[in-house]
Amino acid sequence: MNKNDKKIKELLDKEIECRNNDCELSYEKPDPLLVASRFKDEYAILLCALFGYGKASLIVKFLDSLDFSLLESSEEKIEKELDKFYYRFQNSEDVKTIFKTFRRMKQENSLNDIFLKGYKKENSVLEGLDFLINTINKHASYSSQGFTFLVSSPLKRDKCGIIKEIGNAPYKRWNMFFRWMVREDNLDLGLWDGIDKKDLILPLDTHTFKVSQKLELLDRKTYDLKSALLVTEKLKEFDELDPIKYDFALYRIGQEKLL
Repeated sequence: MNKNDKKIKELLDKEIECRNNDCELSYEKPDPLLVASRFKDEYAILLCALFGYGKASLIVKFLDSLDFSLLESSEEKIEKELDKFYYRFQNSEDVKTIFKTFRRMKQENSLNDIFLKGYKKENSVLEGLDFLINTINKHASYSSQGFTFLVSSPLKRDKCGIIKEIGNAPYKRWNMFFRWMVREDNLDLGLWDGIDKKDLILPLDTHTFKVSQKLELLDRKTYDLKSALLVTEKLKEFDELDPIKYDFALYRIGQEKLL
């Protein structure tokens, strides 16, 4: 590790000491994990992650307005209770559909087990992600621009069926969910089994993307899956067994404009 990398690691390790604790989750410092951490239900937690885009305070406000117990209710009650609910790109039909879809899936299988069916092929988070997205779309039998944005599209593959690194979005909200569920510390929930945290991918958003460039963790200018994977590989030089522990620190540095 060169001198510059050692300085970056020292900076990030200090930030982790400050950031990776539950004091960082408050209405003064809003984050979707503030709401997600109230639950043990993986489907409710995934809803918090999928709606986790836009201004953090508005995300938390919307999540606070949702009745997650509807995942245990009838589809008729979901239709009635969520009839007026919408969030940014999702209209009320999109919101009702994701609740009804997760209700059905919850009765059949855990998200952990569904993810593992893809992940176990090559210990690949991307294969697990793709399997989950396809399973959700299969159960939903519904299509709209807002719903596709919420759940994300399946990953693009080449003619041999290999997932493309370039041309795919970073899948930030999904990778954030996996961080919550696989890692366990004062922030992350650690509710899933069977996944090694060294396989996780950085939940690259605009904040972590810009900070990664400024810290010279990334020299690409394209905001995509390739960049997320490259930053992840760089962070493995700092901790090969738990590279994504740096995510929240990078995010807060960018959000608070500390660089």
